[in-house]
Amino acid sequence: MRGAGVRVLIVGGGVAGLATVAALREWGATIDVVERATGPTDSGTGIYLTGNATRMLDVLGLREPVADVAVEITRQRSTNQRGRRLFDIDVAALWRGVGPCVSLPRAQLHRALLDGVGDAPIRWGRQPVALLQEGDQVAVEFDDTSTDRYDLVIGADGVHSTIRRLAFDGQAARDLGQYAYRWVAPRIDDEPVWSVQLGRGRQFLTIPISAEQTYCYYNDGPVAERPGWRDELGATYSEPVATMLKALDYDDSTLHAGPNQEVALDSWARGPVLLVGDAAHATSPNMAQGAAMALEDAVVLASSLAAADSVADALRAFEARRRPRTNWVLSQTHRRDKATGLPPALRDVVMRRLGEQMFRSNYGPLFAQP
Repeated sequence: MRGAGVRVLIVGGGVAGLATVAALREWGATIDVVERATGPTDSGTGIYLTGNATRMLDVLGLREPVADVAVEITRQRSTNQRGRRLFDIDVAALWRGVGPCVSLPRAQLHRALLDGVGDAPIRWGRQPVALLQEGDQVAVEFDDTSTDRYDLVIGADGVHSTIRRLAFDGQAARDLGQYAYRWVAPRIDDEPVWSVQLGRGRQFLTIPISAEQTYCYYNDGPVAERPGWRDELGATYSEPVATMLKALDYDDSTLHAGPNQEVALDSWARGPVLLVGDAAHATSPNMAQGAAMALEDAVVLASSLAAADSVADALRAFEARRRPRTNWVLSQTHRRDKATGLPPALRDVVMRRLGEQMFRSNYGPLFAQP
């Protein structure tokens, strides 16, 4: 099926939406993009892309602009909260033949993707407010009162998706009992290592995202916005936690806090309306697969549309191909969250003996092409 004469609306101008634009640009369809934000932003913290994510950037022709502003991560290190090492992973060797693992500021990733699809007609500050299926098309009413019709509407608008709310009976994301704090601090270590300290049901993570910056992530368990979380974190965890917290004393403008959530749906399509990325299958961030799954969605959707005889056939093929993989990621995130909730003494023994084996098995199916 060729895209000539097909009108596509992509809702969301983030990673999932821009990747979908890049994947579909050779298909021949007329593509509109709307994004509720009023424009690109320099805010945000950091993002870690595993090898299956950078492989998809390569397919989309977007790897080079990302690599130019990213740090290649060669090792992942897990310790307990006092800094005692549990296990290390040579991630460069683990993902060899797939793609490098890289980290960078989230805003830099967004800017690189925008540059990669520079001619995309993005309408900023606009979002749908109503959808009405009319035969094989969808009439979309926007918040500026305009209406247009499309052969395919793609909801790439994240965990709090407007398209999921409008077309999927208002199904909301569900909280995972994890409240997370994210911020950016000065980089103090030249070694390109992803490092996590494990407490009981809590984790503190650092990742270098540039020559000058470190991305910090703290999962504080289920209680939201505890006033004393900084003091408790600094007293409970070993360095570099205290140093990373000092960055917030000088400048807390990069601090973002909120609950981790997941999305699990019986179907991602309602007629010619499709959800992709976090809008369809958000998970706990403990496998760093949110962006990777969104990038894979884009590539597989383009392949499915090109191979099918109709949009409806393509959406069925897309979901049949993607669901086993996203289900795997969902199940592994549940396992990893459960493992970090073990009593520390037991968890430390398990992690020292089986941590590397468990880590490799978590990601094993993702080494294959999606």
